[in-house]
Amino acid sequence: MTEVKTHCITRQDIENACTYSEYREMIDSLLESGKTTGENHSEAMLHYTKMNVHRMNRIDKRNKLNPELTDALYSVNRQMIWLVITEAWCGDAAQSVPVIQKMGDESKNIQVRFILRDENLEIMDQFLTNGRSRSIPKLVALDARTLDVLGTWGPRPDEAQKLYDELRSDEEISFQILAERLHKWYADDRTLSIQNEFLPLIEQWENS
Repeated sequence: MTEVKTHCITRQDIENACTYSEYREMIDSLLESGKTTGENHSEAMLHYTKMNVHRMNRIDKRNKLNPELTDALYSVNRQMIWLVITEAWCGDAAQSVPVIQKMGDESKNIQVRFILRDENLEIMDQFLTNGRSRSIPKLVALDARTLDVLGTWGPRPDEAQKLYDELRSDEEISFQILAERLHKWYADDRTLSIQNEFLPLIEQWENS
């Protein structure tokens, strides 16, 4: 969530980005063809993508923003673009992307757009996690007029990141167990953490 000022994202990048509905339609279309985003179309990656569709559908239908966050979003006066770097097979993205879109829907001054990481590595590499990891999702908040970068969020809520780091440090825990524990955290959290983290960020980005 480090604040940076740069012009690494162009107007053409924004024009090439897709809306949430376009992103979801692209994923559905790829799955119908036995594919997902990126170059790896293995059974495992297709399985992850199908699971993520279910996760996004569930959050779209069941989760609501809390009133304090809704009020903050409604009051945003600065025109911003929230550019989200993502991939269909990414489980963390599936848990966060629908909430980010719900936030954008609450403000007439926030446009949410999506790009695929592996097709935009020159952008991704400007926003590495800890300076080395191409972790997603990564949201880049931009001033809509100048495209100055106001700040970033991602790849997961702080508490989820702590859990992830703890699990990764235990060599006896398999990737499957790690993923199960992490997604259980998301299910129990019910998007509250990401909502709470965005409250101060919205004010910070509007006033930076």
